[in-house]
Amino acid sequence: MTREELRDATCVVCPAQLLAVGQFDVSDRPGPQNPYDRERGYRANASSGVAVCVHPFRVGLPPGNYCSENEPVPATPEEPPAPTGHALDLPADQNDLEAWIIAVVRAAGPHRLDRALAAAETVAGERFGEQATVTAMRRVLTVELVRQHPGHVS
Repeated sequence: MTREELRDATCVVCPAQLLAVGQFDVSDRPGPQNPYDRERGYRANASSGVAVCVHPFRVGLPPGNYCSENEPVPATPEEPPAPTGHALDLPADQNDLEAWIIAVVRAAGPHRLDRALAAAETVAGERFGEQATVTAMRRVLTVELVRQHPGHVS
């Protein structure tokens, strides 16, 4: 995955926006152990201070302590890891809205996508409001369409 593709695939608050793969850890989900650090612009582990991506299915890597414990970074798979069941829980934090929508889109598959998007729009709109939901959905759909159909979407 190129640097530009990685930026497009990850959350705007992901350390992958600023740091190279291997310079941050990857956790299986958001949580209080990896709070968002406004000064740094991404999540960091509360104990170690190491930058952390909390959406492995977006960064394309399995959870691992790549920075904090120097675990080797695996080769990026052709397809990103599938979202976990936790990724399908509506987030409490608006910063995680895009990741949730991506999880919904990928879990739905092509035959249920229209129903999944309609339901996601309704549920997210109730929690985060129409503007935030539509903005997140537009960004997600643009990135997902390009990822799923490279060379066919411009």
